[in-house]
Amino acid sequence: MLFNSFTFLLFFILVTPTYFILPHRFRWILLLLASCFFYMFFKFEYILILFFTIIVDYFAGVYIAKTKEIKLKKFYLLISLIANIGVLAIFKYYNFINENFSMVLVNFGVKNPIPFLHMILPIGLSFHTFQAMSYTIEVYRGAQKPEKHFGIYALYVMFYPQLVAGPIERPQNLIHQFYEKHELNYNNLTRGLQMIFWGIFKKVVIADRLAIIVDYVYASPNKWHGSSLIVTVILYSFQIYCDFSGYSEIAIGTAKVMGFDLMTNFNYPYRSKNVTEFWRRWHISLNTWFKDYLYIPLGGSKGKVLTHVRNVLIVFLLSGLWHGANWTFVIWGALHGIATTFEVFTKKIRLNIQNISNKRIYNFISILLTFTFCTLVWVFFRSPDFTAAKYILSNLIPTSFHDLFSISEVSLTGLPSTYLGLALWQFLYTISLIPVLLLIENFISNRKGKNSIDKLPVYIKWGFYYLIIFAILFFGVFDTNQFIYFQF
Repeated sequence: MLFNSFTFLLFFILVTPTYFILPHRFRWILLLLASCFFYMFFKFEYILILFFTIIVDYFAGVYIAKTKEIKLKKFYLLISLIANIGVLAIFKYYNFINENFSMVLVNFGVKNPIPFLHMILPIGLSFHTFQAMSYTIEVYRGAQKPEKHFGIYALYVMFYPQLVAGPIERPQNLIHQFYEKHELNYNNLTRGLQMIFWGIFKKVVIADRLAIIVDYVYASPNKWHGSSLIVTVILYSFQIYCDFSGYSEIAIGTAKVMGFDLMTNFNYPYRSKNVTEFWRRWHISLNTWFKDYLYIPLGGSKGKVLTHVRNVLIVFLLSGLWHGANWTFVIWGALHGIATTFEVFTKKIRLNIQNISNKRIYNFISILLTFTFCTLVWVFFRSPDFTAAKYILSNLIPTSFHDLFSISEVSLTGLPSTYLGLALWQFLYTISLIPVLLLIENFISNRKGKNSIDKLPVYIKWGFYYLIIFAILFFGVFDTNQFIYFQF
C-alpha cells in the first residue's frame, strides 16, 4: 500500500480512529493486523518471509537472554543473523552474485551451471531485516530485555508506518511504546497531520513532478548533452531527497497521530558543509545503524589513521551494497567513503582555512561543494549501469551551443517551445518548485518560524494547512508512483 494513494487514505481514516476507540489491551492486535494487511497489499506471499524471520529472532532473543554461557549466546545470535542475512542474500543478492560468477567463468570458457532465480524483491526487505537484527544484537549486548510477548515483538518488526522504508528503529525506542496507553491528543494530532501533509506535498507535488524530467532523460541518456544532463542530475538530487524524506515525514507523522514517537531520519542534508556532516543528516537511522553495529565494533576512529580509514571504507562499501545489488551502488558507496576519508586527512587544513576566512563565504562554498559532490555521485545511484553513469558524467560539460541549451523544439517566435520533454512553461513551473521547497524548509527549520506558526490564530493556522492540501490536490502528480527506497 502506497502512502500517496487513495487506498492508504481510507486505511488511515479507518485504522486511526479505531485505535483510539478500542480498549488499550486490544490495540496491539489492531496494529498488527493492520500492518499485515498493509504489507500484504503489495504482494501477499512475501509476508511469509517476515513471519519466518520474526519467529527465528523472537526465539533467538529469548534463548540469548536465558542462557549464561557466552558461546551459546553467540550461537543463538549467529542463528538470528544468518536467518536475516540469508533472506537478504537469497532475495536481493543471489542473482547479482551469480551474474558476477558467470562473468568470471566466461573468461575461462566455462558456462555457469547455477540457475538464476526469477522473483520480485520483497518490498522494504533491507529495512525490516536490519530492524530485526538490531533487536537480537541489543538483547545479546544486554541493552534490551527479551520481549516475551510474541505479538508485541511481531508488531515491533511490522509496525506499518515504518515497515517498508524506515526509519530503522531500535527496540529501546519503540517496543515500550506499544505498552503505553496513548490518548487522542490535540498536539499529537496537529503535529502528525502537519508532517503527513508536508511529506505528501514533497512526494506528489515536488518529487513525482521532478521524476517526469529525470525519468525522461535517464530512459535514453545518450541522447542528451550539456545543460540537459546538468539540469537532470541536479533535479534528481532534489527528487530523491523529497521522495525519501517525504516518506519519512509521512511515516513519522502517521505514528505521531497515534502517540508514537519515531526517530528523525532527515535533518536538511543539503545544508551540510562536508560529506561527513551529510551522512549525519541523511538517512540518519541507517547511518547510526552502521555506526553502532559495524563501525564501532571494527574499532571506529580509535587506533591508527589507516585503521580508521579502513573502517570508514568498509562501512560505506557495505552501505552501497545495502542499497542495491548492482556495482553502481557499490561505486556510489565507495566514492562517499573516499570523500569521508579525504576529510579525515584534511581536517586540520580545512580548519586553518576556515579560521582565516569569512565565515559566511566559507560556509557557502563548503555547502556548494558538498552539494555538487553528492549530486555528481547520485548519478551512479540513479543510473541503470556503469556505462550510462560514465556517459552522463563525461558529457556534463557543454561543447557547443546546442549542448548549452539542448532545446527540443523551437516555436515560430524563435523561443524554445519544449525542454526535456515538457512544454517550456511546464519545465519552468517544475524547476520553480525547488526554491519553494528551500524557502519553506528554511522557514520550518527556523526557530522563529516554528514559534510564529504556533502563535497564529487557529483559523489562520488551519487556513495554511488547507492551502497545503489545496496545493497537493491541484498540483500533485497522482500516478501512485512508488517511493524510490521501496526497492531497497
